[in-house]
Amino acid sequence: MKQYKTLGELKKSGYKPKSIKQELRDNLIEKLRSKETVFEGVLGFDDTVIPDLERAILSRHNMLLLGLRGQAKTRLARLMVHLLDEYMPIVAGSEMNDDPLAPISRFAHDLIEKHGDKTPVAWVHRSNRYVEKLATPDVSVADLIGDVDPIKAATLKLPYSDERVIHFGLVPRSHRSIFVINELPDLQARIQVSLFNMLQEGDIQIRGFKLRLPLDITFVFTANPEDYTNRGSIITPLKDRIESQILTHYPKTVEIARQITALEANISDDAKKAVSVPDLHEILLEEIAFTARESEFIDEKSGVSARLTIAGYENLVSTAERRLLINGEKKTTTRITDFWGVIPAITGKVELVYEGEQEGPYAVAISLLSASVKDLFLEKFPNPDALQRGRERDAYGTIRAYFSGGNTLDLMNDASDKEYKKALDAVAGLKKLVEATDVAKKDVYTYMELVLHGLSEFSVINRDIVENKLSFKDLLADMLGDEDEFGDFN
Repeated sequence: MKQYKTLGELKKSGYKPKSIKQELRDNLIEKLRSKETVFEGVLGFDDTVIPDLERAILSRHNMLLLGLRGQAKTRLARLMVHLLDEYMPIVAGSEMNDDPLAPISRFAHDLIEKHGDKTPVAWVHRSNRYVEKLATPDVSVADLIGDVDPIKAATLKLPYSDERVIHFGLVPRSHRSIFVINELPDLQARIQVSLFNMLQEGDIQIRGFKLRLPLDITFVFTANPEDYTNRGSIITPLKDRIESQILTHYPKTVEIARQITALEANISDDAKKAVSVPDLHEILLEEIAFTARESEFIDEKSGVSARLTIAGYENLVSTAERRLLINGEKKTTTRITDFWGVIPAITGKVELVYEGEQEGPYAVAISLLSASVKDLFLEKFPNPDALQRGRERDAYGTIRAYFSGGNTLDLMNDASDKEYKKALDAVAGLKKLVEATDVAKKDVYTYMELVLHGLSEFSVINRDIVENKLSFKDLLADMLGDEDEFGDFN
């Protein structure tokens, strides 16, 4: 629409006021008809969350997005801005986004009465029609709704009975906008009560003023189910007034989770060029999150955010990049040993139950990594425990013999690529085992390392974590070494 400068010009253009809910509905209908992507960049919700959200918009509902941490609730709310008209006309100078043809504030009424069709019109971009507030215990009614402003009363020399002394809160100033309250259960019950009239009747009351403002707002609330018991609750009358409750969820497949991580991870251009991350390692990282969501050590009500894998991916790349810089190399590939750099991204993003607290966050993180490595190992290689001695060839026989012969393999965290490959090549039968499977040539060393970690998970060989290295050796020899260290027990 052409941006007309006065009320008279706007009237002649044929412009008609439209509620924000109707505006969202009309623009959504256009996008659906033209097969456009409505919520760009949100993955894994195509058949579940997004259809529910679109139905709520078509129904012109206020909505509650309910789900665990890291399930893109706030992102979905922010993307709704793209369903608004690009520009919206307001009475110039209005703090409440007054529609020139349907003003609600005293300021706008007075200005139009004074200037008539020459009343100036301003235009607001849709990006400025989104207001977001994090619910915290210190949020007050004055913050959201408004209060009497004694300074304004003194400056304008007005009595407190004059509505012009009111300082409007965030909600009235969000007229004709999308208003989002994140973590709704954290809002005190008496504050939630103040939202009743706005959701049902669309008006507000401030300090007993007989003031009716027919506010036009689309409310979007977000909440975590855990908060209902841990920190607060959504009071029943308010929940009853929120027409649509939409449940979010975590990615249902590793492949979708990988796409989300790749989309969200903030990797520098230099690191992208220098560090290659094999598919196996991307899958391993996502498997850690999937394993964590099923772990007995982690509180399932708290959830495991997608931020775990996003931060973990960034740490994984940075671990390899640091090694590359130390060794003066130009390019490198991530390793399973680099996942020790991912541990800090895990320990800070999981809520442990009592059993997990007993184990400790570091031990829980290591166990998640170990379980994920074990699962990936079994997808590619035979289960060492399932081999029936004497009835079929032991695929790991040469590797067993290598370590039982007293050989040890040390994988240094900061070893150069040349040193890393040389160490793996030294293990008899390891490369031959990997090459016998359908592994791409560029991934051979990645899978050679996986075999070592997988065999250690099945106690075929022993793995020791010693500060700056991983040491692989024969399990029996290691046990005998421990006995020699502590002496004869007889």
